[in-house]
Amino acid sequence: MPQPAISLATAPAAKTCLALILGEGEGVSAGFSRLAPEAAEDVKASLTALGFKAARGKTQLLSRPAGTDAAALAVTGGGDLAKLDDAGMETIAASLYHAVKGAGFEGLSFDLTGYAPNLVARALLAFHLASYRFDKYFGQAKLDKAPTLKKITLVCDDIKAVEAAFEPLAALRDGILFARDLVSEPANVLYPQSYADRVKALETTGLQVEVLGVAEMEKLGMHSLLGVGLGSRKESKLVIMQWQGAGKAQPVAFVGKGVTFDTGGISIKPAEGMEDMKWDMGGSAAVVGAMIALASRKAKVNAVGIIGLVENMPDGNAQRPGDVVKAMSGTTIEVINTDAEGRLVLADALWYCQDRFKPQFMIDLATLTGAMIIALGMDYAGVFSNNDELAERIGEASKAAGENTWRMPLPPQYEKQIDSKIADIRNIGGRPAGSITAALFLQRFVNNVPWAHMDIAPVAWTNEQRIPTVPEGATGFGVRTLNQLVERFYEQ
Repeated sequence: MPQPAISLATAPAAKTCLALILGEGEGVSAGFSRLAPEAAEDVKASLTALGFKAARGKTQLLSRPAGTDAAALAVTGGGDLAKLDDAGMETIAASLYHAVKGAGFEGLSFDLTGYAPNLVARALLAFHLASYRFDKYFGQAKLDKAPTLKKITLVCDDIKAVEAAFEPLAALRDGILFARDLVSEPANVLYPQSYADRVKALETTGLQVEVLGVAEMEKLGMHSLLGVGLGSRKESKLVIMQWQGAGKAQPVAFVGKGVTFDTGGISIKPAEGMEDMKWDMGGSAAVVGAMIALASRKAKVNAVGIIGLVENMPDGNAQRPGDVVKAMSGTTIEVINTDAEGRLVLADALWYCQDRFKPQFMIDLATLTGAMIIALGMDYAGVFSNNDELAERIGEASKAAGENTWRMPLPPQYEKQIDSKIADIRNIGGRPAGSITAALFLQRFVNNVPWAHMDIAPVAWTNEQRIPTVPEGATGFGVRTLNQLVERFYEQ
Protein backbone atom coordinates (compact mmCIF):
# COMPACT_ATOMS: atom_id res chain seq x y z
CA MET A 1 0.00 0.00 0.00
CA PRO A 2 1.65 3.28 -1.07
CA GLN A 3 1.88 6.29 1.17
CA PRO A 4 -0.91 8.82 0.75
CA ALA A 5 -0.65 11.17 -2.20
CA ILE A 6 0.61 14.52 -0.90
CA SER A 7 0.15 17.68 -2.95
CA LEU A 8 -0.01 21.47 -2.80
CA ALA A 9 -3.00 23.63 -3.71
CA THR A 10 -4.31 27.15 -3.17
CA ALA A 11 -7.73 25.96 -1.98
CA PRO A 12 -8.96 22.99 0.05
CA ALA A 13 -10.05 19.89 -1.81
CA ALA A 14 -13.81 19.28 -1.74
CA LYS A 15 -15.35 16.87 0.77
CA THR A 16 -12.14 16.32 2.70
CA CYS A 17 -11.43 16.77 6.37
CA LEU A 18 -10.39 20.42 6.75
CA ALA A 19 -7.54 20.99 9.20
CA LEU A 20 -6.78 24.36 10.76
CA ILE A 21 -4.12 25.47 13.24
CA LEU A 22 -5.18 27.19 16.44
CA GLY A 23 -2.56 28.88 18.58
CA GLU A 24 -2.63 28.89 22.36
CA GLY A 25 -4.52 31.85 23.77
CA GLU A 26 -5.97 32.87 20.41
CA GLY A 27 -9.56 33.63 19.68
CA VAL A 28 -11.13 30.91 17.61
CA SER A 29 -11.43 33.24 14.61
CA ALA A 30 -7.64 33.47 14.24
CA GLY A 31 -6.70 31.39 11.21
CA PHE A 32 -10.32 30.35 10.71
CA SER A 33 -11.18 32.79 7.95
CA ARG A 34 -12.55 29.96 5.79
CA LEU A 35 -15.39 29.41 8.28
CA ALA A 36 -18.56 31.47 8.30
CA PRO A 37 -19.00 33.55 11.48
CA GLU A 38 -21.77 31.33 12.81
CA ALA A 39 -19.68 28.21 12.13
CA ALA A 40 -16.75 29.78 13.98
CA GLU A 41 -18.97 30.35 16.99
CA ASP A 42 -20.10 26.73 16.91
CA VAL A 43 -16.48 25.62 16.78
CA LYS A 44 -15.62 27.88 19.68
CA ALA A 45 -18.41 26.44 21.78
CA SER A 46 -17.38 22.88 20.95
CA LEU A 47 -13.72 23.46 21.75
CA THR A 48 -14.60 25.16 25.03
CA ALA A 49 -16.87 22.29 26.02
CA LEU A 50 -14.15 19.78 25.20
CA GLY A 51 -11.50 21.71 27.13
CA PHE A 52 -9.23 22.00 24.07
CA LYS A 53 -6.12 24.04 24.96
CA ALA A 54 -4.36 24.18 21.55
CA ALA A 55 -1.16 22.67 22.88
CA ARG A 56 1.27 21.92 20.05
CA GLY A 57 0.67 18.50 18.56
CA LYS A 58 -2.82 18.05 20.03
CA THR A 59 -5.71 17.63 17.57
CA GLN A 60 -9.47 17.71 18.06
CA LEU A 61 -11.83 16.29 15.45
CA LEU A 62 -15.19 18.03 15.08
CA SER A 63 -18.23 17.51 12.89
CA ARG A 64 -18.59 19.31 9.54
CA PRO A 65 -18.81 23.09 10.04
CA ALA A 66 -21.92 24.77 8.69
CA GLY A 67 -21.47 26.57 5.39
CA THR A 68 -18.56 24.41 4.11
CA ASP A 69 -18.30 21.31 1.93
CA ALA A 70 -15.71 19.82 4.29
CA ALA A 71 -16.33 16.28 5.51
CA ALA A 72 -15.23 17.26 9.02
CA LEU A 73 -12.99 19.73 10.84
CA ALA A 74 -9.69 18.94 12.55
CA VAL A 75 -8.44 21.66 14.86
CA THR A 76 -4.75 21.11 15.60
CA GLY A 77 -2.91 22.96 18.32
CA GLY A 78 -0.03 25.20 17.32
CA GLY A 79 1.17 26.20 20.76
CA ASP A 80 2.73 29.66 20.85
CA LEU A 81 2.64 30.60 17.17
CA ALA A 82 5.01 33.51 17.76
CA LYS A 83 7.70 30.89 18.47
CA LEU A 84 6.77 28.51 15.66
CA ASP A 85 9.85 27.21 13.87
CA ASP A 86 10.63 24.42 11.40
CA ALA A 87 10.70 21.72 14.06
CA GLY A 88 7.45 22.99 15.56
CA MET A 89 5.69 22.84 12.21
CA GLU A 90 6.94 19.29 11.67
CA THR A 91 5.47 18.30 15.05
CA ILE A 92 2.14 19.92 14.20
CA ALA A 93 1.82 18.32 10.77
CA ALA A 94 3.01 14.85 11.79
CA SER A 95 0.77 14.81 14.88
CA LEU A 96 -2.16 15.88 12.72
CA TYR A 97 -1.49 13.00 10.35
CA HIS A 98 -1.57 10.43 13.15
CA ALA A 99 -4.77 11.92 14.58
CA VAL A 100 -6.59 11.70 11.24
CA LYS A 101 -5.04 8.73 9.40
CA GLY A 102 -7.48 6.17 10.74
CA ALA A 103 -10.52 8.38 11.32
CA GLY A 104 -12.33 7.19 8.20
CA PHE A 105 -11.50 10.12 5.92
CA GLU A 106 -9.84 9.48 2.58
CA GLY A 107 -8.78 13.11 2.14
CA LEU A 108 -7.25 15.80 4.35
CA SER A 109 -6.86 19.49 3.46
CA PHE A 110 -4.46 21.30 5.79
CA ASP A 111 -4.98 25.04 5.53
CA LEU A 112 -1.60 26.77 5.83
CA THR A 113 -2.44 29.99 4.06
CA GLY A 114 -0.59 32.86 5.68
CA TYR A 115 2.36 30.69 6.68
CA ALA A 116 5.83 31.24 5.20
CA PRO A 117 6.86 28.87 2.36
CA ASN A 118 9.63 27.31 4.47
CA LEU A 119 7.12 26.33 7.15
CA VAL A 120 4.72 24.86 4.61
CA ALA A 121 7.65 22.92 3.14
CA ARG A 122 8.44 21.54 6.61
CA ALA A 123 4.83 20.41 6.98
CA LEU A 124 5.14 18.66 3.62
CA LEU A 125 8.29 16.86 4.80
CA ALA A 126 6.59 15.88 8.04
CA PHE A 127 3.66 14.24 6.24
CA HIS A 128 6.06 12.21 4.08
CA LEU A 129 8.04 11.02 7.11
CA ALA A 130 5.07 10.38 9.40
CA SER A 131 3.12 8.39 6.81
CA TYR A 132 5.99 5.99 6.07
CA ARG A 133 4.97 2.32 6.25
CA PHE A 134 7.01 -0.74 5.39
CA ASP A 135 4.22 -3.04 4.22
CA LYS A 136 6.02 -4.69 1.32
CA TYR A 137 5.32 -8.18 2.66
CA PHE A 138 1.73 -7.67 3.87
CA GLY A 139 -1.03 -9.81 2.43
CA GLN A 140 -4.35 -8.33 1.37
CA ALA A 141 -5.94 -8.86 4.77
CA LYS A 142 -3.36 -6.60 6.42
CA LEU A 143 -3.37 -4.13 3.55
CA ASP A 144 -7.11 -3.75 4.04
CA LYS A 145 -6.39 -2.48 7.56
CA ALA A 146 -4.13 0.29 6.30
CA PRO A 147 -4.85 3.90 7.25
CA THR A 148 -7.92 5.22 5.46
CA LEU A 149 -6.22 8.50 4.57
CA LYS A 150 -5.26 8.37 0.88
CA LYS A 151 -4.78 12.02 -0.09
CA ILE A 152 -3.30 15.00 1.73
CA THR A 153 -3.54 18.53 0.34
CA LEU A 154 -1.50 21.36 1.83
CA VAL A 155 -3.20 24.65 1.12
CA CYS A 156 -0.74 27.51 0.68
CA ASP A 157 -0.44 31.00 -0.83
CA ASP A 158 2.35 30.36 -3.33
CA ILE A 159 2.86 26.84 -4.65
CA LYS A 160 6.07 27.65 -6.54
CA ALA A 161 7.66 29.23 -3.48
CA VAL A 162 6.83 26.18 -1.38
CA GLU A 163 8.17 23.84 -4.07
CA ALA A 164 11.44 25.78 -4.12
CA ALA A 165 11.70 25.58 -0.33
CA PHE A 166 10.91 21.87 -0.40
CA GLU A 167 13.48 20.90 -3.03
CA PRO A 168 16.39 20.29 -0.62
CA LEU A 169 13.98 18.71 1.86
CA ALA A 170 12.83 16.28 -0.82
CA ALA A 171 16.43 15.09 -1.08
CA LEU A 172 16.54 14.65 2.69
CA ARG A 173 13.22 12.77 2.61
CA ASP A 174 14.55 10.41 -0.05
CA GLY A 175 17.62 9.65 2.03
CA ILE A 176 15.66 8.99 5.21
CA LEU A 177 13.05 6.78 3.56
CA PHE A 178 15.71 4.81 1.67
CA ALA A 179 17.56 4.23 4.93
CA ARG A 180 14.36 3.07 6.63
CA ASP A 181 13.67 0.64 3.81
CA LEU A 182 17.16 -0.84 4.11
CA VAL A 183 16.86 -1.37 7.86
CA SER A 184 13.36 -2.83 7.53
CA GLU A 185 14.28 -5.51 4.99
CA PRO A 186 14.73 -9.08 6.28
CA ALA A 187 18.19 -10.59 6.06
CA ASN A 188 17.21 -13.17 3.47
CA VAL A 189 16.46 -10.24 1.14
CA LEU A 190 19.13 -7.77 2.19
CA TYR A 191 22.56 -9.39 2.45
CA PRO A 192 25.96 -8.01 1.40
CA GLN A 193 25.60 -8.58 -2.35
CA SER A 194 21.99 -7.48 -2.67
CA TYR A 195 22.72 -4.48 -0.44
CA ALA A 196 25.70 -3.53 -2.61
CA ASP A 197 23.50 -3.85 -5.70
CA ARG A 198 20.98 -1.40 -4.26
CA VAL A 199 23.73 1.10 -3.55
CA LYS A 200 25.25 0.63 -7.00
CA ALA A 201 21.88 1.56 -8.50
CA LEU A 202 22.16 4.95 -6.76
CA GLU A 203 24.63 6.12 -9.39
CA THR A 204 21.58 7.68 -11.06
CA THR A 205 21.69 10.33 -8.30
CA GLY A 206 25.23 11.33 -9.30
CA LEU A 207 27.05 9.19 -6.77
CA GLN A 208 30.12 7.24 -7.83
CA VAL A 209 29.95 3.74 -6.38
CA GLU A 210 32.64 1.07 -6.11
CA VAL A 211 32.16 -2.41 -4.67
CA LEU A 212 35.10 -4.43 -3.32
CA GLY A 213 34.73 -8.18 -2.88
CA VAL A 214 36.66 -10.66 -0.78
CA ALA A 215 39.56 -10.98 -3.22
CA GLU A 216 40.13 -7.22 -3.34
CA MET A 217 39.91 -6.90 0.44
CA GLU A 218 42.33 -9.78 0.95
CA LYS A 219 44.86 -7.96 -1.20
CA LEU A 220 44.41 -4.90 0.99
CA GLY A 221 44.93 -6.94 4.16
CA MET A 222 41.42 -6.39 5.56
CA HIS A 223 41.43 -9.53 7.68
CA SER A 224 39.66 -7.84 10.57
CA LEU A 225 36.56 -7.21 8.44
CA LEU A 226 36.83 -10.46 6.50
CA GLY A 227 37.09 -12.56 9.64
CA VAL A 228 33.57 -11.58 10.64
CA GLY A 229 32.04 -13.04 7.48
CA LEU A 230 33.93 -16.34 7.45
CA GLY A 231 30.95 -18.30 8.76
CA SER A 232 28.53 -17.01 6.14
CA ARG A 233 27.86 -18.21 2.62
CA LYS A 234 27.22 -14.58 1.72
CA GLU A 235 30.40 -12.90 0.48
CA SER A 236 31.42 -9.79 2.41
CA LYS A 237 31.62 -6.47 0.57
CA LEU A 238 33.06 -3.01 1.04
CA VAL A 239 31.07 -0.31 -0.74
CA ILE A 240 32.58 3.11 -1.45
CA MET A 241 30.34 6.04 -2.42
CA GLN A 242 31.67 9.39 -3.57
CA TRP A 243 29.90 12.67 -4.17
CA GLN A 244 31.97 15.33 -5.93
CA GLY A 245 30.32 18.68 -5.40
CA ALA A 246 33.29 20.92 -4.60
CA GLY A 247 36.05 20.46 -7.14
CA LYS A 248 39.31 19.32 -5.56
CA ALA A 249 38.37 20.17 -1.98
CA GLN A 250 39.34 17.74 0.78
CA PRO A 251 36.35 15.44 1.39
CA VAL A 252 34.33 14.75 4.49
CA ALA A 253 33.82 11.06 5.23
CA PHE A 254 31.16 8.84 6.76
CA VAL A 255 31.70 5.18 7.59
CA GLY A 256 28.95 2.73 8.48
CA LYS A 257 28.69 -0.69 10.11
CA GLY A 258 26.70 -2.94 7.80
CA VAL A 259 26.20 -6.26 9.55
CA THR A 260 23.18 -7.46 7.58
CA PHE A 261 22.47 -10.12 10.18
CA ASP A 262 24.22 -10.76 13.46
CA THR A 263 23.82 -14.12 15.14
CA GLY A 264 26.82 -13.33 17.29
CA GLY A 265 28.79 -15.97 15.43
CA ILE A 266 30.33 -18.70 17.61
CA SER A 267 29.59 -16.45 20.62
CA ILE A 268 25.97 -16.91 19.62
CA LYS A 269 23.22 -14.65 20.92
CA PRO A 270 20.15 -15.91 22.80
CA ALA A 271 17.32 -16.95 20.46
CA GLU A 272 14.84 -14.49 21.96
CA GLY A 273 15.00 -11.23 20.07
CA MET A 274 17.63 -12.42 17.58
CA GLU A 275 15.25 -11.56 14.73
CA ASP A 276 15.92 -7.91 15.52
CA MET A 277 19.49 -8.33 14.39
CA LYS A 278 18.45 -7.67 10.81
CA TRP A 279 18.84 -4.00 11.75
CA ASP A 280 22.45 -4.36 12.86
CA MET A 281 23.28 -2.53 9.63
CA GLY A 282 21.52 0.67 10.74
CA GLY A 283 24.75 2.68 10.75
CA SER A 284 25.47 1.80 7.14
CA ALA A 285 21.89 2.70 6.17
CA ALA A 286 22.36 6.15 7.72
CA VAL A 287 25.52 6.66 5.67
CA VAL A 288 23.74 5.63 2.47
CA GLY A 289 20.80 7.89 3.28
CA ALA A 290 23.07 10.85 3.96
CA MET A 291 24.94 10.32 0.70
CA ILE A 292 21.61 10.21 -1.17
CA ALA A 293 20.58 13.49 0.45
CA LEU A 294 23.87 15.22 -0.43
CA ALA A 295 23.87 14.00 -4.03
CA SER A 296 20.18 14.65 -4.63
CA ARG A 297 20.38 18.25 -3.43
CA LYS A 298 23.71 18.78 -5.20
CA ALA A 299 25.52 19.75 -2.01
CA LYS A 300 28.61 21.88 -2.55
CA VAL A 301 30.92 19.48 -0.79
CA ASN A 302 33.06 16.46 -1.56
CA ALA A 303 31.87 13.54 0.49
CA VAL A 304 32.84 9.89 0.87
CA GLY A 305 30.60 7.20 2.30
CA ILE A 306 32.04 3.77 3.09
CA ILE A 307 30.04 0.81 4.37
CA GLY A 308 31.40 -2.58 5.42
CA LEU A 309 28.83 -5.27 4.62
CA VAL A 310 29.09 -8.66 6.33
CA GLU A 311 26.87 -11.41 7.73
CA ASN A 312 27.96 -12.83 11.09
CA MET A 313 27.04 -16.51 11.15
CA PRO A 314 28.16 -19.64 13.08
CA ASP A 315 29.69 -22.29 10.82
CA GLY A 316 32.53 -24.76 10.67
CA ASN A 317 34.57 -22.06 8.98
CA ALA A 318 33.53 -19.26 11.34
CA GLN A 319 35.94 -17.16 13.36
CA ARG A 320 36.47 -18.51 16.90
CA PRO A 321 36.96 -16.80 20.25
CA GLY A 322 40.70 -16.66 20.77
CA ASP A 323 41.59 -16.25 17.10
CA VAL A 324 44.06 -13.52 16.15
CA VAL A 325 43.57 -11.50 12.96
CA LYS A 326 45.66 -8.75 11.38
CA ALA A 327 43.85 -5.57 10.35
CA MET A 328 44.69 -3.51 7.27
CA SER A 329 46.62 -1.13 9.52
CA GLY A 330 48.94 -3.97 10.56
CA THR A 331 47.45 -4.09 14.07
CA THR A 332 46.87 -7.59 15.39
CA ILE A 333 43.58 -8.24 17.16
CA GLU A 334 42.72 -11.03 19.56
CA VAL A 335 39.06 -11.90 19.05
CA ILE A 336 37.73 -12.55 22.53
CA ASN A 337 34.06 -12.47 21.58
CA THR A 338 32.79 -12.98 18.03
CA ASP A 339 29.67 -10.98 18.92
CA ALA A 340 31.84 -7.86 19.22
CA GLU A 341 32.06 -7.91 15.43
CA GLY A 342 31.00 -4.43 14.39
CA ARG A 343 34.22 -2.88 15.62
CA LEU A 344 36.17 -5.44 13.59
CA VAL A 345 34.34 -4.35 10.46
CA LEU A 346 34.82 -0.65 11.20
CA ALA A 347 38.51 -1.06 12.03
CA ASP A 348 39.37 -1.88 8.42
CA ALA A 349 36.77 0.47 6.91
CA LEU A 350 38.08 3.43 8.92
CA TRP A 351 41.71 2.68 8.10
CA TYR A 352 40.91 2.29 4.41
CA CYS A 353 38.99 5.57 4.44
CA GLN A 354 41.74 7.69 5.98
CA ASP A 355 44.47 5.97 3.98
CA ARG A 356 42.85 6.43 0.59
CA PHE A 357 40.87 9.67 0.89
CA LYS A 358 42.74 11.79 3.48
CA PRO A 359 39.43 13.34 4.66
CA GLN A 360 38.86 16.46 6.75
CA PHE A 361 37.23 14.18 9.31
CA MET A 362 35.61 10.77 9.62
CA ILE A 363 32.35 9.97 11.38
CA ASP A 364 31.38 6.36 11.86
CA LEU A 365 27.85 5.27 12.70
CA ALA A 366 27.07 1.87 14.17
CA THR A 367 24.57 -0.08 16.21
CA LEU A 368 27.62 -1.05 18.19
CA THR A 369 26.83 -1.82 21.82
CA GLY A 370 23.94 -2.81 24.04
CA ALA A 371 25.84 -0.94 26.73
CA MET A 372 24.89 2.29 24.96
CA ILE A 373 21.22 1.54 25.66
CA ILE A 374 22.05 0.93 29.33
CA ALA A 375 23.91 4.24 29.50
CA LEU A 376 21.52 6.51 27.60
CA GLY A 377 18.19 4.70 27.30
CA MET A 378 16.24 4.60 24.04
CA ASP A 379 16.24 8.29 23.08
CA TYR A 380 19.91 9.24 22.61
CA ALA A 381 22.84 8.18 20.48
CA GLY A 382 26.25 8.36 22.09
CA VAL A 383 28.98 10.45 20.46
CA PHE A 384 32.67 9.76 21.10
CA SER A 385 35.34 11.92 19.50
CA ASN A 386 39.02 12.76 19.48
CA ASN A 387 38.24 16.31 18.32
CA ASP A 388 36.29 18.86 20.36
CA GLU A 389 35.31 21.04 17.39
CA LEU A 390 33.89 18.10 15.47
CA ALA A 391 32.01 16.85 18.52
CA GLU A 392 30.52 20.27 19.17
CA ARG A 393 29.44 20.60 15.56
CA ILE A 394 27.76 17.20 15.65
CA GLY A 395 25.93 18.25 18.79
CA GLU A 396 24.74 21.47 17.20
CA ALA A 397 23.72 19.72 13.97
CA SER A 398 21.87 16.94 15.76
CA LYS A 399 19.93 19.42 17.86
CA ALA A 400 18.90 21.39 14.77
CA ALA A 401 17.97 18.12 13.04
CA GLY A 402 15.82 16.95 15.95
CA GLU A 403 17.98 13.88 16.63
CA ASN A 404 19.22 13.44 20.19
CA THR A 405 22.92 12.86 20.78
CA TRP A 406 25.06 12.98 23.91
CA ARG A 407 28.83 13.23 24.01
CA MET A 408 30.57 10.51 25.96
CA PRO A 409 34.14 10.45 27.36
CA LEU A 410 37.15 8.63 25.94
CA PRO A 411 39.31 8.25 29.09
CA PRO A 412 42.75 6.86 28.23
CA GLN A 413 42.95 4.92 31.49
CA TYR A 414 40.31 2.54 30.12
CA GLU A 415 42.68 1.53 27.31
CA LYS A 416 44.10 -1.17 29.57
CA GLN A 417 40.77 -3.02 29.35
CA ILE A 418 41.44 -3.79 25.69
CA ASP A 419 45.08 -4.80 26.10
CA SER A 420 45.80 -8.32 24.87
CA LYS A 421 48.38 -10.75 26.21
CA ILE A 422 49.10 -12.26 22.80
CA ALA A 423 48.24 -9.50 20.29
CA ASP A 424 48.29 -5.72 19.98
CA ILE A 425 44.70 -5.36 21.12
CA ARG A 426 41.63 -7.41 22.04
CA ASN A 427 38.18 -6.75 20.62
CA ILE A 428 36.29 -6.48 23.88
CA GLY A 429 37.09 -4.95 27.23
CA GLY A 430 34.57 -6.58 29.54
CA ARG A 431 31.27 -5.27 30.93
CA PRO A 432 32.48 -2.05 32.62
CA ALA A 433 32.28 0.95 30.27
CA GLY A 434 31.47 -1.32 27.33
CA SER A 435 30.55 1.49 24.93
CA ILE A 436 33.64 3.48 25.87
CA THR A 437 36.07 0.62 25.37
CA ALA A 438 34.44 -0.13 22.00
CA ALA A 439 35.06 3.48 20.98
CA LEU A 440 38.64 3.31 22.28
CA PHE A 441 39.12 0.24 20.09
CA LEU A 442 37.93 2.16 17.02
CA GLN A 443 40.16 5.12 17.87
CA ARG A 444 43.18 2.86 17.27
CA PHE A 445 42.30 2.80 13.56
CA VAL A 446 41.74 6.49 12.72
CA ASN A 447 45.44 7.43 12.53
CA ASN A 448 44.90 10.77 14.33
CA VAL A 449 42.40 12.04 11.74
CA PRO A 450 39.63 14.12 13.37
CA TRP A 451 37.02 11.46 14.10
CA ALA A 452 33.75 10.82 15.83
CA HIS A 453 31.94 7.59 16.57
CA MET A 454 28.15 7.61 16.86
CA ASP A 455 26.77 4.57 18.66
CA ILE A 456 23.17 4.51 17.42
CA ALA A 457 22.15 1.20 19.01
CA PRO A 458 19.42 2.90 21.09
CA VAL A 459 17.83 4.82 18.22
CA ALA A 460 18.14 2.90 14.94
CA TRP A 461 14.88 1.06 15.59
CA THR A 462 11.93 1.87 17.82
CA ASN A 463 9.15 -0.36 19.10
CA GLU A 464 7.07 2.58 20.22
CA GLN A 465 6.55 5.91 18.56
CA ARG A 466 8.36 8.67 20.42
CA ILE A 467 8.56 11.35 17.73
CA PRO A 468 5.58 12.00 15.43
CA THR A 469 7.71 12.04 12.26
CA VAL A 470 9.21 8.63 13.17
CA PRO A 471 6.77 5.69 13.04
CA GLU A 472 7.48 2.39 14.79
CA GLY A 473 10.27 0.35 13.23
CA ALA A 474 13.27 1.68 11.34
CA THR A 475 13.97 5.32 12.15
CA GLY A 476 16.59 6.39 9.62
CA PHE A 477 18.42 8.04 12.54
CA GLY A 478 21.59 9.84 11.55
CA VAL A 479 20.62 10.93 8.05
CA ARG A 480 19.29 14.27 9.23
CA THR A 481 22.24 14.95 11.52
CA LEU A 482 24.87 14.23 8.86
CA ASN A 483 23.02 16.30 6.26
CA GLN A 484 22.64 19.18 8.70
CA LEU A 485 26.30 18.95 9.71
CA VAL A 486 27.47 19.29 6.11
CA GLU A 487 24.98 22.06 5.34
CA ARG A 488 25.94 24.14 8.37
CA PHE A 489 29.69 23.77 8.44
CA TYR A 490 31.24 22.18 5.37
CA GLU A 491 29.58 23.34 2.16
CA GLN A 492 31.53 25.81 0.07
